[in-house]
Amino acid sequence: MTNPLLAERSTPFDLPDFAAVSDADFAPAFDVALDAAKAEIDAIAGCPEPASFANTIEALELAGKELGDVLAVFYLLAAVDSNPERQALQRAFSPRLAEYSSDVSLNEALFARIDGLWTRRDALDLTDEQARVLYLTHRNFTRAGAALDGIGRTRLREINTRLAELGTAFGQNLLADERDWFMELSEADLEGLPAFLVDAARAAGQEKGSDGPVVTLSRSLIVPFLQFSPRRDLRQTAYEAWGARGANGGATDNRAMIAEMLALRHERAGLLGYDTFAAYKLETEMAKTPDAVRDLLMAVWEPARGRAQTDSAYLERMLVADGAIMPLEPWDWRYYAERRRMAEHDLDEAELKPFFQLDRMLEAVFDCANRLFGLEFAALDVPLHHPDARAWDVTRDGQHIAVFIGDYFARSGKRSGAWCSALRSQQKLAGDIRPHVMNVCNFAKPAQGAPALLSYDDARTLFHEFGHALHQMLSDVTYDSISGTSVPRDFVELPSQLYEHWLEVPEVLERFATHAETGEPMPRDLLERVLGAATYDMGFQTVEFIASAMVDLEFHDGPPPADPMQKQAEVLEGMGMPAAIRMRHATPHFAHVFSGGYYASAYYSYMWSEVMDADAFAAFLEAGGAFDAATAASLEQNILSAGGSRDPEALYTAFRGRLPGVEALLKGRGLVEPA
Repeated sequence: MTNPLLAERSTPFDLPDFAAVSDADFAPAFDVALDAAKAEIDAIAGCPEPASFANTIEALELAGKELGDVLAVFYLLAAVDSNPERQALQRAFSPRLAEYSSDVSLNEALFARIDGLWTRRDALDLTDEQARVLYLTHRNFTRAGAALDGIGRTRLREINTRLAELGTAFGQNLLADERDWFMELSEADLEGLPAFLVDAARAAGQEKGSDGPVVTLSRSLIVPFLQFSPRRDLRQTAYEAWGARGANGGATDNRAMIAEMLALRHERAGLLGYDTFAAYKLETEMAKTPDAVRDLLMAVWEPARGRAQTDSAYLERMLVADGAIMPLEPWDWRYYAERRRMAEHDLDEAELKPFFQLDRMLEAVFDCANRLFGLEFAALDVPLHHPDARAWDVTRDGQHIAVFIGDYFARSGKRSGAWCSALRSQQKLAGDIRPHVMNVCNFAKPAQGAPALLSYDDARTLFHEFGHALHQMLSDVTYDSISGTSVPRDFVELPSQLYEHWLEVPEVLERFATHAETGEPMPRDLLERVLGAATYDMGFQTVEFIASAMVDLEFHDGPPPADPMQKQAEVLEGMGMPAAIRMRHATPHFAHVFSGGYYASAYYSYMWSEVMDADAFAAFLEAGGAFDAATAASLEQNILSAGGSRDPEALYTAFRGRLPGVEALLKGRGLVEPA
């Protein structure tokens, strides 16, 4: 029988035939597809015709499609529904894919053709988009070591393979720690917890096979527990387990691997002619240099740290008033900050949460996309990868734009966090290929028949990830390599963080923030309190983020530390890290940086993009409102549809007329007083 991963698709919109795929299909499909991809590369490198843009660059764009299709399905399932078989396949595939990548990037004959085209680029009569693709292809091959000598090539191959193995192991260790830990709660332990949290804990207990409620390491469960539990001992137990992921000793401990990864990255950068890994990595980002990153982070650090220290003193007084033993600890901060928010802003998460139903927030997300970009969303009844997943046909003026898939609930075997990915990217080279775009979140799953309720932070995450999805869905380029989110890391977060702003538009909340039981809209006074508290506790949030970003940068901007945990401590001490706040992502579970390394030395990117998103939303307000049609059209034309077809500075300048300064970010976070 034909392997369903390799068969021609007869499914709606050419979606993967998830119902027909079993774990046993992946290894044979991978072998066939990898061999086919290698043959395609060999054919391009060995082409007897002189190199042309079509037979070299465009041929590379089209090569490996079958392999990409197989891996898109596999890595989706490995991320959202992991099991021992899939983890074993990940470990087997990872080094082979690294070797294949090295085979391509270090292929001398192939690079000779690319280099020849680059040398005579001015005579090729290329379109602007083709010239950009040629530039990026040549740059990527050069930065991947194509110009190295034989000894350097051999060592680079070894490093690439080992880093792939370590990144896979890091992610699997983290998943194991998150999956295996939970804390059972007695009925007495539930005292003081709001009903929505009790329901979520009971649902989590059922999922874990426990007789009663539990707290897991899912962010949508542990964070509200830390906010609301009056039991300091239980908060400490939960917080320390959350912070110890990847550092529990034994087979899932990531600390030794981190030191090896940092050393290998530094060595690789040296082979390629750079002083540090950060210098290598940041060269192609908007920031360009480690010093530019450091300048941005420290410009925000001082006002954020000052705000956090003031807040810490206030929360400590609350702790003392409760008769608790000093000092204020990290597991105390969210509890007392929540109580203070209730006192100062009259905001109670338990009162607020029924107004943020997942289904209603999805309606809000879709309605904003309709008003801004004319997109319409119709539910699809198609087989997907998991019963919790949902799909929509995205159209505009009756024309199919994309398939959008949402997988929103936490479960065992699902990677933590939230992300956007494309099962298929938009392109035109192989025909009018429309994208299959997916958002994954880890919201607490409700009890059977009950509505899924989100925190305000959850709702913000929903809007954030959909901003990434818009970047993919509205992409309008010819080449896959520059499609959608194929942009520098410190630009890719602009569309996602910008879209978060529409959650704070009063008319959006007035329409879609309706009570789960009564259906009544959020009362005006509550809405005003929500918006009035938008920057509440921003000192804490900013400090925990910048601490992680600075540790990441300092790990990679210098000699690799023999003891990363000691280096982490030194960096935090040098910054004057407040004692009651810890890094958002401690090193042993810093998946952004060590599980594949996409954000290695680039975790700062969220803040770099935030400088732009604050300024970009201001463009709407200056033009007359959050749904100004001309500004939305410019945003789509110059950023969302353009992918990586131009330099990001040029894209942003085309939209806004200039690049922004850090002032908009400081104002947006409430860290400076408005003028």
